Amino acid sequence: MATTLTGAGPRLWAPARQRSFRLLWLGQSLSLLGDGFSYIAFSWMTLTLTGSTLALGYVLTFQAVPRALLTLVGGSLGDTWSPRALMVCSSWARAVLMAAVGLGGLTGTLQLWMLCAAAAAFGAVDAFFQPARVSILPSVVDKETLTSANALLGAGARVSAVLGPATGGLVVAISQAPVAFLVDAVCFALCGLCVARIRTAPREKEEAGPDAGATSDAGATSDAGAPAPEPGAGETLAARIRAGVRYAWRDPRIRTMLVVDTAVNFCYAGPFTIGFATLARTSLEGGSATLGVLNGALAGGAILGTLAGGAVGGRPRVGLLIAGLAGWLAAGMALLGILDHPAAAVATVLVMGFAIGFQGVFGLSWIQRNIPQSVLGRVISVDMVLGYAVAPVSLIACGALAQAGTGVMFAGVALALALTALGVLASGAVRAMR
Repeated sequence: MATTLTGAGPRLWAPARQRSFRLLWLGQSLSLLGDGFSYIAFSWMTLTLTGSTLALGYVLTFQAVPRALLTLVGGSLGDTWSPRALMVCSSWARAVLMAAVGLGGLTGTLQLWMLCAAAAAFGAVDAFFQPARVSILPSVVDKETLTSANALLGAGARVSAVLGPATGGLVVAISQAPVAFLVDAVCFALCGLCVARIRTAPREKEEAGPDAGATSDAGATSDAGAPAPEPGAGETLAARIRAGVRYAWRDPRIRTMLVVDTAVNFCYAGPFTIGFATLARTSLEGGSATLGVLNGALAGGAILGTLAGGAVGGRPRVGLLIAGLAGWLAAGMALLGILDHPAAAVATVLVMGFAIGFQGVFGLSWIQRNIPQSVLGRVISVDMVLGYAVAPVSLIACGALAQAGTGVMFAGVALALALTALGVLASGAVRAMR
């Protein structure tokens, strides 16, 4: 199997020829754009009503906690019900919520407790959309175009993550915060309409090939001996969630993917937030402008890496890519701890972002290709919950380490990533993943 750039363009854009994929891409992009809008709208509306940063913390926490707590529930329901139905219901529910908050703001009846309740409800229904938007893809495109499809979806998601807050801030600046909620409601309503028109293939039993991690037949097991749970079988919701967690943990390849994803999320939350801000203020002496450039380089590199991954043909050794990503990020973190020139730091961050985007396409495609749909949503939700959980830990740990100097903080993160890379290479099953 050769990975070649021959025919890279047609290969990358092949999924876009399918109407259902185009609808999925547009729907996901609108939803993520709406998420960015909601962050700005909730923040500005809270400050407008109260003028209190403590109140803002309450509102954002009310949104984040239900999302984290209910993501496993959303993943389990996506394995039992239709991911498309969950996405549609979540989109329209968020549209109604945002419209209600916007109208309340325009009429002057909105109060802080209402904002907190709306934020909690928003986070709760969003928890059902996020796992479903990933688990639906194998029923929209065939396995051979999964990598390209993930690349296009990933690039759209990263662009939306940048444009959402920026556009939301612009809307607030030229009008007022309640209007941003109404625009947000339109985004989610359009997302629901797009997703409702997607045509998905019926779920079929999957046979385990040489590289498959499990089969979807009842009672089948993965190469590591983990049973593939039935999607229903009369089990309670809690039992299905536990079965999904056990399934993910017992397969060393899935377990490794989760560990590396968690390590990368650790890098995003602390080093790329506290670390960038500290570098811009001290070592690089560029202030907020340098901070903006560093974040732009990270996002731009990730978009380029995502598209490059989609353009590459074949199925490379994903296990080696995982180890390479961890090692590459470790080297980048170590460099950031000693660099004192803005251009060099920006170049390093750009390359780190490229590696994250490139590997992410193949890692996600491997999961969608090798895990049966009867448990796919639950595995994805476990990955998301680990990301939610590690973010505050990373912020606190990196904040404490940064007090001793940015070099110490980046060196500590680099060491953890280097050990992660060595752990990946130590597993033969992981090295053989394709």
